[in-house]
Amino acid sequence: MNRLEGQIRGITKMLEDDRECKDVVTQLSAVKAGIDKIMTMIVTDNLLNCVAGDSDDVKKEKIEEALNLLFKSR
Repeated sequence: MNRLEGQIRGITKMLEDDRECKDVVTQLSAVKAGIDKIMTMIVTDNLLNCVAGDSDDVKKEKIEEALNLLFKSR
């Protein structure tokens, strides 16, 4: 999260400095990839903790719900 925060501050400075569009887009893509990675880690961790001890039907439902949330955001 700290790295992403630093990247976003860097992008703000790039925009203030009128840097090349392709450079800004490259950094935005890096931030997007970082957010996707963090989101996947959080959903995976939550899913593993959430379904522990549940019945198979409940596990399947929770897994489907988590996957829908994960893929809907892309």
